[in-house]
Amino acid sequence: MATFVDTSIWYAAANESDVDRDMARSLLAEHEDSLVTSDHVLVELWNLANARIHHAAANQVVSAIQSARARIECTNESDLAVANAISPQYPDQAFSLTDRTSWALMERLGITEALSLDDHYRVYRYGPERRRAFRVLP
Repeated sequence: MATFVDTSIWYAAANESDVDRDMARSLLAEHEDSLVTSDHVLVELWNLANARIHHAAANQVVSAIQSARARIECTNESDLAVANAISPQYPDQAFSLTDRTSWALMERLGITEALSLDDHYRVYRYGPERRRAFRVLP
């Protein structure tokens, strides 16, 4: 079974001073054979690490993920269309474009489990009448 990895987990694992670092690293190790992430997550992660840690760390973490850690799936036009349709259905939520494209990609690929520290992953619903929820760890 594939497990989608959100930016928050990658960032926590990469940041030496993040309070969730050990937990994030443990989750990544526990699911190492099933990790999937997206091109949008990598871009968001690079920007976050570049701004909060430093440029070299941003390059290093994205390169490490690309070389061995996870299967990287590319967002396509249909994922963008699905992502754009999500916001009007949740007017009280400020879901990021990366979150919305991640969920669209997860739905398209049939991925039902995610590693994320972002509570939005627990709020979002999909499927018929939006009754299904992703299994989110931790």
